[in-house]
Amino acid sequence: MTDASANPATVRQAAAGDEAAFARIVAEHHAPMARVAYAITGDVETAADAVQTAWSTAWRRLGSLRDPLTIRAWLVAIAANEARQVLRRQRRRTLVNIEAIGDLPADGEPGDRISTVDLARVLRGLDPDDRTLLALRFAARLDSPAIAAQLGLTASGVRSRLSRLLERVRTELDHG
Repeated sequence: MTDASANPATVRQAAAGDEAAFARIVAEHHAPMARVAYAITGDVETAADAVQTAWSTAWRRLGSLRDPLTIRAWLVAIAANEARQVLRRQRRRTLVNIEAIGDLPADGEPGDRISTVDLARVLRGLDPDDRTLLALRFAARLDSPAIAAQLGLTASGVRSRLSRLLERVRTELDHG
């Protein structure tokens, strides 16, 4: 998947050491990286740490990016990998802060928020690789070929894994 907003000249300038060009890349791609890292870690501070490390890695390895038009998928994959690494280093499960999932209305019926709470519970139960797959698809909005390229899978393999994973999530939500 190519990123229509990617500017190959900016990527090449950043790869050559232009800090201003890299700052433009950071401004453009930080939010999707943070969303993916949060979806994997379930913790705002842990996700922020992972993204910070991902930016450091991206700065060092930017020259190895083969196609500047794929920078978004490349950066999101780095953030996802760092988030998984952080979880492995912690060797503990983090709890999702329900308040960080989204702005839930304070008024209204408590029953209106149950589906969000149930989804957070199910997502916490997934392993980091499954959360990564969901994050790349839904938080980063990458398509199957882009996810496949970043994870070393085939596009059909990504679609199959996503299908099975979504079915498992639906089943757990139905039987919650």
